[in-house]
Amino acid sequence: MTGAPASAAGGSPGAKGATGAPGASGAPGAGGGSGASGTSGASSASGASAASGAPEGPKSPRGGKLGAAAVNQASLWNIANILTMIRLVLVPGFVALMLADGGYDPAMRAWAWAAFAVAMITDIFDGHLARAYNLVTDFGKIADPIADKAIMGAALVCLSALDDLPWWVTFVILGREFGVTLLRFVVIRYGVIPASRGGKLKTLAQGTAVGMYILPLTGALATLRFWVMAVAVVLTVVTGLDYVRQAVVLRRRGIAERRAAAAEAER
Repeated sequence: MTGAPASAAGGSPGAKGATGAPGASGAPGAGGGSGASGTSGASSASGASAASGAPEGPKSPRGGKLGAAAVNQASLWNIANILTMIRLVLVPGFVALMLADGGYDPAMRAWAWAAFAVAMITDIFDGHLARAYNLVTDFGKIADPIADKAIMGAALVCLSALDDLPWWVTFVILGREFGVTLLRFVVIRYGVIPASRGGKLKTLAQGTAVGMYILPLTGALATLRFWVMAVAVVLTVVTGLDYVRQAVVLRRRGIAERRAAAAEAER
């Protein structure tokens, strides 16, 4: 007579759904009924999920990576990076204007000064915007210092090539800029050398002095630009030496911290 209970327990899923007795399906000895109930429950849950439009599970990793890549690509085209790109594009135009007609056409020199001034202004704003609105990108970290040194280097080389500025001034300024950049990379594993107030004054003095030399000034203004450039050179050397001092201190501190951490780990 065991066939009769098994037949009853293995009845139609519709009947089970109608009775909805949780205890019956889980009763001991009703193994066939329990399996049927599980299948029916899974089917109904799946149907309910499909009917309600609920998500079946997390998105695929591939879709997540594509979405992240799209966001990163979009973030590249922000206002700070666009200003940096404009500064890079201005460099060849500036050189062409500086050297037009032998480099002594007052009109072309005035246009060259305008290009240099725009580059200096964008240098101020792109960094401020990137920090203020969280627009810092890997492209900006690389392109911004390149653009700064490109426009300044182009101006100094052009002025020295035209005999408007002694070559030693160009070598001192560019040597300091590239030396400090290299120094930053050398000590980057120990920490970051922050920009100092003296460094900002140096940048302002350099931009003002070079801008005055680009213009065909004479008389008292020509004398004034000489002294402005002298101040810029002094600040260039002093701040460069200060960066060397900071790099040495940062390296010593980093080495000491690593040794202390290693000694602590050995205990």
